[in-house]
Amino acid sequence: MSEPLPPEQPDLARQARQHLASLKSAGIEFLPFAKQAAPPPATPPAAPAPAPRVATPPVSVPAPPKPAPTSEPAVIAATALFNEPAIAAATEEVLSPDQRRQELTVLAERVKSCTRCDELVANRSRTVFGVGPISPDLCFIGEAPGMDEDRKGEPFVGAAGQLLNRIIAACGLKREEVYIANICKCRPPQNRTPLPPEAANCREYLDRQLELVKPKFICTLGACATQNLLQTRIGIMKLRGSWQEYRGIPVMCTLHPSYLLHVPEAKKDVWDDMKKLLQRMGRPIPGQK
Repeated sequence: MSEPLPPEQPDLARQARQHLASLKSAGIEFLPFAKQAAPPPATPPAAPAPAPRVATPPVSVPAPPKPAPTSEPAVIAATALFNEPAIAAATEEVLSPDQRRQELTVLAERVKSCTRCDELVANRSRTVFGVGPISPDLCFIGEAPGMDEDRKGEPFVGAAGQLLNRIIAACGLKREEVYIANICKCRPPQNRTPLPPEAANCREYLDRQLELVKPKFICTLGACATQNLLQTRIGIMKLRGSWQEYRGIPVMCTLHPSYLLHVPEAKKDVWDDMKKLLQRMGRPIPGQK
């Protein structure tokens, strides 16, 4: 249904006069003057009220189904653990004997030009790298060159070296059959023991040297060689005669020949260590039926 149209201006005036006449006949003489109120200021339209927030129930993610009990994880862990050497061997460079000899020559040249230890560089006349065949059954490691070694450029050629030669011969071996090296490749002043930073500076060369030589067994001579190779602080008297390990290579720890020159009665202890070494190597012990 449509809304009625608003009245025209003449009709409004006539209606107003009729209303006033009716008021007069009712005895009303006057009407109070009503002050017209100012229109309220325009206000911007109110923003629509936000829609009421409807709480949504939390979405629960179903937990993955638990696997059936099985021993497979333990098998996988054990496989990974025992396959570590195999993985390392697979990633290790494979060099022929000739390539390893060539790499040793290159490494010896690097050592010759090394200037990491100022005091040792100033004191040496030459570096002493190592001597012997690659892939030997046995490698002897001492601490550092002495005066004779510094002069000749070969390890263990002085008085201690002569005694080491006799120890090697007593084991039924020849010096040419074993590899001989030192922890440090330079002679310390007054033949003092190499300082920890000096041994650390040479560690890279020693590790690479042994990696290329690949001895089946190692025999450390004295406290300095033993503690530095094995990275331990245990004294040589406790480690002497015991089997240790370096990167999977069995290591026999014994006394240094220079110690035997001052304490000859300790030769028996070294011979006991050599007998353990020969037995582990599967070689006959001379003089023993």
